[in-house]
Amino acid sequence: MRKLADIERERAQLQYDGEERPALPREVKNYITPAGHARLKNELQQLLDRERPELVKVIAWAASNGDRSENADYIYGKRRLREIDRRIRFLTKRLEIAEVIDPARQGVGQVFFGATVTYCDGKGVEHTISIVGRDEVDPARGRISWISPMARALGKSREGDRVRLRTPAGIEELEVIAIRYIDLPG
Repeated sequence: MRKLADIERERAQLQYDGEERPALPREVKNYITPAGHARLKNELQQLLDRERPELVKVIAWAASNGDRSENADYIYGKRRLREIDRRIRFLTKRLEIAEVIDPARQGVGQVFFGATVTYCDGKGVEHTISIVGRDEVDPARGRISWISPMARALGKSREGDRVRLRTPAGIEELEVIAIRYIDLPG
């Protein structure tokens, strides 16, 4: 009979022998734009300075009412407090490893973090995307993560270059039309 450790070792080996290697090692920095950093910091301050203290007051009031087992204010307040504390820990860790990169740099002719890229897909349709940090992703606004397949395919390309993007439907060829480095509003 095989041991669980052997099964896990084999599963890990199979996972990393194929194309399923992790995109980036865990030690990779959390690149982020100044606007994204400010947004995360503001959210953390909002949680620490306003939401958590107000909720603690509500929980203390609910606890003073007596029986806690059927006290909805107490039960749901404690649950919400755990959610807030979890979010505070997450934001604190993300900000600790954050490396702020200002995208508004001049004279860079290649696609790197912070670039706003206009490209033409295989069907002739133009798209504009901005390459941002993992915590700033917003597909509706055209913001993609710097570790996404699209950003990795466009990485280090120049205007006029053709790059290949592997998609579930097959390989798609993209043409880089314009590269700009601008301040991205939060």
